Amino acid sequence: MNTIGYNVRELRILNGWTQEQLVAKCNLLEWSISRGTLAKIESKKRKVSDYEVLFFAKALNTEINNLYDLTLLISMQNP
Repeated sequence: MNTIGYNVRELRILNGWTQEQLVAKCNLLEWSISRGTLAKIESKKRKVSDYEVLFFAKALNTEINNLYDLTLLISMQNP
């Protein structure tokens, strides 16, 4: 199941990062993910495991619950 793809994309964009930049940050955390895989996750075409959620939270410098909470992202966009 993939319920975080949209939020990963939005947080990445809010940080001003490209997919390649987020992939590089994930790779620095020793998670081997490609840009193509990230694109599939962001478009909800690929499932996301629990450990991948943890890597995304670390790479995006956010709490895990923020990856699931759409209302938080809306408030971040409209301060």
